[in-house]
Amino acid sequence: MIKVASLGSGSKGNSTLISSKEATVMVDCGFTLKETLKRLERLEVAPTELDALLVTHEHQDHISGIGPLSRKFDIPVWSTRGSLLSGKCGRLERYSIIEGFQDFHIADLKVMPISVPHDAREPCQYMFEVAGKRLAILTDLGSYTPEIVATLSTCDGLLLECNHDEEMLWQGPYPRSLKQRVGGPLGHMSNRQAIELLKSVMNDRLKLLIASHISEQNNCPKLVQTSVAESIGWPEEEVIIAQQNEGFGWFTLD
Repeated sequence: MIKVASLGSGSKGNSTLISSKEATVMVDCGFTLKETLKRLERLEVAPTELDALLVTHEHQDHISGIGPLSRKFDIPVWSTRGSLLSGKCGRLERYSIIEGFQDFHIADLKVMPISVPHDAREPCQYMFEVAGKRLAILTDLGSYTPEIVATLSTCDGLLLECNHDEEMLWQGPYPRSLKQRVGGPLGHMSNRQAIELLKSVMNDRLKLLIASHISEQNNCPKLVQTSVAESIGWPEEEVIIAQQNEGFGWFTLD
């Protein structure tokens, strides 16, 4: 059994919970300590239940709460060396370095780091496995690789970035330099790219799909839900939307 929930997803803060029978881990923490505790309470999780904090990369909407949460509750942090050397986590008293994107275990939870193209020092995303069930988180990447396609083809559940609609981004208010960053190969994945990737990895194994890291300025949740569902032949209500303010409640793969 793997369970997943979100404290929030978007440019104002990101954090995802993954839970198995023996472990609960948090992927990223882009909220203040006070806000994190409030959102954990909503999901009925005490911070003392967290076995590890996993870092994807050093951008503030993913990392700003890692140090305070780790220090206050003595929670170990896992990070690539590049993300750690950025210094953005602040002082850490307990940490482990992910070397070469090698798999590791936290109790019964197998953690498989995934290298991704993004404008950070050594960014990664994660796939988790328990008893043959696999759940992947794939956000914050401007393009995808054959290795990513091969990895996601083995998933039972997927949190996938649908950051922006390309037309909304390029016609929107962002400065040109920011538009180029977001829409570039090391930026964020558009709805079109997400759909292309999904079509490449779709099979009967995938049962849970959550659209994540949706831009509040350059996208629309309904547009994401409708276009993704139509592209893969799913009912719209089966494409879950990760919200910035509410995240989403617990979903279980078993």
